[in-house]
Amino acid sequence: MKVKTMVLSCLAGVVIMAMVFEYSQAQSKSNTPSSKIGIVSILKVFRDSKKSDAHRTKIIAEQIKIRAALLKLSKEIEAQEAGLKALKLESSDYLAQRKELIDKQARLEAQQKFNEEQVILKQYKLSKELYQDILRITSELAEQKGLDLVIEKDEIDEISLSVNEISRTMSTHKVLYSGGCVDISDEVVARLDKE
Repeated sequence: MKVKTMVLSCLAGVVIMAMVFEYSQAQSKSNTPSSKIGIVSILKVFRDSKKSDAHRTKIIAEQIKIRAALLKLSKEIEAQEAGLKALKLESSDYLAQRKELIDKQARLEAQQKFNEEQVILKQYKLSKELYQDILRITSELAEQKGLDLVIEKDEIDEISLSVNEISRTMSTHKVLYSGGCVDISDEVVARLDKE
């Protein structure tokens, strides 16, 4: 009888220990939250998006128009310089033509400087708007897919081969590996183009 009681006690102890072990394993698994992480390549979105392409096309068209106007003014200056050579230095016509020529040259220089600044500001404005759209769409997609975190997938732009740009990219490149993350870059491009 004592042997049966001892065997039953040992068996009960083993069962209780097994249950405690199972419970502790289940507890540790439930305490570690499983995060779903997504990635987006901003460079890819800017490169592949039709909306981004439309912005580039718009800026290029404006630059062509501006260059044509500047070329026209430059040719007027050249023609006026040639006409100025035919006049006598002491004549009142020479002084009037010279003043008009200097005014046109100053206008050309000011217009060139203004146009450069205008193009930079337009590029900044359009890029900022596009980036805000990307952030909004990324947030919407992350909510729909149940992602807890979305990080940017860094890429090196093959077009910009300057040492400074590559060094800057390498120093700011933070995501070195993103295996297992959900890449939503193509979905961001698709939704951006759909709008």
